Amino acid sequence: MKNFKVGDRVYYAGSIIRPGANAELHAVDERIAALAPKSLDDAQAAALPLTTITAYELLFDRLRVPKGGGEGQTLLITGGAGGVGSILIQLARQLTKLRVVATASRAETREWCLALGAHTVIDHSKPLAAELKAAGIAEVDMVASLTQTEQHYAQIIESLKPQGQLAVIDDMKLLDAMPLKTKCISLHWEMMFARSRFETPDIAEQGALLAEVAALVDAGRVRTTANASFGTINAANLRKAHALIESGKAQGKVVLAGF
Repeated sequence: MKNFKVGDRVYYAGSIIRPGANAELHAVDERIAALAPKSLDDAQAAALPLTTITAYELLFDRLRVPKGGGEGQTLLITGGAGGVGSILIQLARQLTKLRVVATASRAETREWCLALGAHTVIDHSKPLAAELKAAGIAEVDMVASLTQTEQHYAQIIESLKPQGQLAVIDDMKLLDAMPLKTKCISLHWEMMFARSRFETPDIAEQGALLAEVAALVDAGRVRTTANASFGTINAANLRKAHALIESGKAQGKVVLAGF
């Protein structure tokens, strides 16, 4: 162990090839961990790593928005009140000059997105292109499609500018890339476990970005996305937490803490 000492409080997302994240003790590659934000308790900190890495990689590694860049460009985030959307809104606002448009379909999720920093919120239960135009936005430069991509796919293509960019994270039965050709839209997959699964040469970037975000949290620029706590880690509470997540109505992140 080079980066930490015994007793350090760390946070991390782990790896899909190293099980044990629901266990009391867990072995983890130190390169994908960072010191946890000092201003957050364990549950608040635990809400961040997986979605933070996903959002950060999507924004800077896949869409390749420069830090401090993006002025004059618009990013549409579908599912803005979800776990990834909740941190992506904040990172885009704090680290770029993008105009951030999020989608939400309920009053409480709309207010959540606005509180996190979204410039505009549109309703994803209605056609996205029409919603954008009603908000005075003809087209967007990039889309982060975080949920129900199959459902929104045609509307996303209509809403993107020619030579725009689409980044996707959700699983689907099929994604036909051919409709992207006419507008020359580029397609980017984000899978935050790729670096740890394949132990890529840049695997330590995940630990570094978590350290960067921890500093932003402690500086009061980024807040935890934890929004529901189901108590201690046990089988019954895990089932309840997964049921909420699978309902599609979770706002922010669901957390459990302690044994």
